[in-house]
Amino acid sequence: MIRLALLSLFNRRGTVLLTVFTIAISTALLVGVERLRGETRASFSSTIAGTDLIVGARAGSVQLLLYSVFRIGEPTANVSWQTYQEIAAAPPVVWTVPLSLGDSHRGHRVLGTTPDYFQHYRYGRRQSLVLARGELFDHDHDAVLGSEAAARLGYGLDDEFVIAHGIGRADITTHDEHPFRVTGILAPTGTPVDRTIHVSLAGIDAIHADWQSGAFRPGSGRARGAAGNLRGTGAPAHADADASSGADGSDGHDHDHEHTPGSITAFLVGLNNRAAAFALQRQINEFRGEPMTAIMPGMALQQLWSLTGVAENALRIVAAGVVVVGLLGMLTALLTTLNERRREMAILRSVGARPRTVLGLLVLEAASLTVAGSLLGLVLLYAGIAGLRDLAASRYGLYLGLGPPGAAELVALAAILIAGLLIGAIPAWLAYRRSLGDGLTVRT
Repeated sequence: MIRLALLSLFNRRGTVLLTVFTIAISTALLVGVERLRGETRASFSSTIAGTDLIVGARAGSVQLLLYSVFRIGEPTANVSWQTYQEIAAAPPVVWTVPLSLGDSHRGHRVLGTTPDYFQHYRYGRRQSLVLARGELFDHDHDAVLGSEAAARLGYGLDDEFVIAHGIGRADITTHDEHPFRVTGILAPTGTPVDRTIHVSLAGIDAIHADWQSGAFRPGSGRARGAAGNLRGTGAPAHADADASSGADGSDGHDHDHEHTPGSITAFLVGLNNRAAAFALQRQINEFRGEPMTAIMPGMALQQLWSLTGVAENALRIVAAGVVVVGLLGMLTALLTTLNERRREMAILRSVGARPRTVLGLLVLEAASLTVAGSLLGLVLLYAGIAGLRDLAASRYGLYLGLGPPGAAELVALAAILIAGLLIGAIPAWLAYRRSLGDGLTVRT
């Protein structure tokens, strides 16, 4: 039966190849949507691990998660340094990591933080950040680049650059008075860390010490309190430090770390007991000193999935529709040739084939077309992933794996095979009914 079915398909190879290719494209699209959905969720979920709370100014949970962790969007306001220190001193808090956002360099976000960031930040399966080259920042104007940022910018160790005010792709207003020097480059993580430029909080405060109303004003000694511009706390202005350093022949960089920011964008919190996260979260959300929001990363991700669920379902529906079109194409091809094959069916009956044999033959042909199309679709999908994974990682930060199909993808493949068998049963049933009455005479 298998040999007979394959020979019959080979005899109609032109139509069969087109049908198989149509099913292959449909399969690649449906399984590709599942792969993209799964990899996107895995990429987002693995971005941050081991952090119990993320605290920022009053905002939506998803918004706070997006700008503090994924570098998407802009913060609405800042958290004062005094409030940050008060929360950091709470009994259940073991560690905190301040984050200051609002500046960029050639389209890459600049993150002001402390060395504790590299010690406590975890991603994936609680993996730590690792340096590929160089060392962490030790001075105010040192910078540690993510792997992707270093590659796309073409920077190496000891290269200098200036950062720009704001987060646009065009560096219109730059802090030319305070260049930063690359001291380290992180190993790839597959997270937004790879696209981030990390500098110290003191460096962020220093470059804004003489920045007011969006323009450089020497000797002002203050910094703004808007997002990305920190309000000074009376520490010596960096411009003055640079002026004095030039007199004694130093390198012009501020190394004393005396700058204390007036505010930060957000901060990460690690607790000694995860059960205390709910109580501390409630206290922070009800804090009367200033409006703040504390979120649990896992719960915020679930909210994000609920928001994107509609788009995911829409993609699934479109992909499923393409699969239906492909299978209907197979049905059309089988029905078109069915009338031409009535003499073939009659000859089979004459040599002893039963009607159920004719039924099984056509079902087997349909199954063969569906299996061949599904396998070719998987080959096309993996070839596409292999060719586009670098582009997806560099441009969109999405890392597509070449591993075997997951549970959701296997379910999609099984659904295609079952649908192919059901579609193939229609012409098989018609051939079965006709073979009962045709005998050796073909009715016209």
